[in-house]
Amino acid sequence: MLIDLHCHMLPGIDDGPEDMQTSLEMARFAVEHGITHVVCTPHIHPGRYENSAASIQQACSKFATALKSAGIKLKVSSAAEVRFDSQIMTGVKDGSIPFLGEWEGRKAILLEFPHGEIPFGAERMTRWLLKEGIMPVLAHPERNKGLMLTPSKLKPFIQQGCLLQLTAGSIAGAFGESAQRLAHHLLKQGVVSLIATDAHNIKYRPPELKPGLSIAEKILGEREAKQLVLDTPWRISQGHFV
Repeated sequence: MLIDLHCHMLPGIDDGPEDMQTSLEMARFAVEHGITHVVCTPHIHPGRYENSAASIQQACSKFATALKSAGIKLKVSSAAEVRFDSQIMTGVKDGSIPFLGEWEGRKAILLEFPHGEIPFGAERMTRWLLKEGIMPVLAHPERNKGLMLTPSKLKPFIQQGCLLQLTAGSIAGAFGESAQRLAHHLLKQGVVSLIATDAHNIKYRPPELKPGLSIAEKILGEREAKQLVLDTPWRISQGHFV
């Protein structure tokens, strides 16, 4: 049993699979590689991917029906990968942002920073979210160019208690040496909360956890590494899969 808490598998909704057939191929691949549960997290990115809690839930329901019809034994639920933007505040207030689940009494949001940097004052946004009863889960910090250059920029977020989600491919070296080095450093520091696939397709960004997990096991030990793909994701998702 492996749980993938960050995956782009819903068809035609962002830069993941274009159609349902491709989504089902990704789902089969995931199951063949040991993944049993997936939280589908399409982008919410103002001006680029105008998704909402309602549209994502509708897409996930259709996907779940297609999985059952195809006989693919993958349990799914939905949330979103939310791009850092001032509109998050509005989305939180009006309910248009879906959450991953809960963590220690707070709703959990998968938050993505721009790939090239950590925005100025970003820790003020995460502080506001925490005050609103929302736990930020920082998506793939090891792939952020600003953090690759200056890993210490993560410190304020760690001190606030934000959760960190690494990409399994980064740990295995699929995103380059710098991302891999930072991923291993964060694992050794004991500050990683989750490992996920951030899968977008089968060829380049597959829904596969095991290569990264096996390396994490060498760094952390089998029991601690398994918590990052099983225990913690299950606690966050609350087991709400269909």
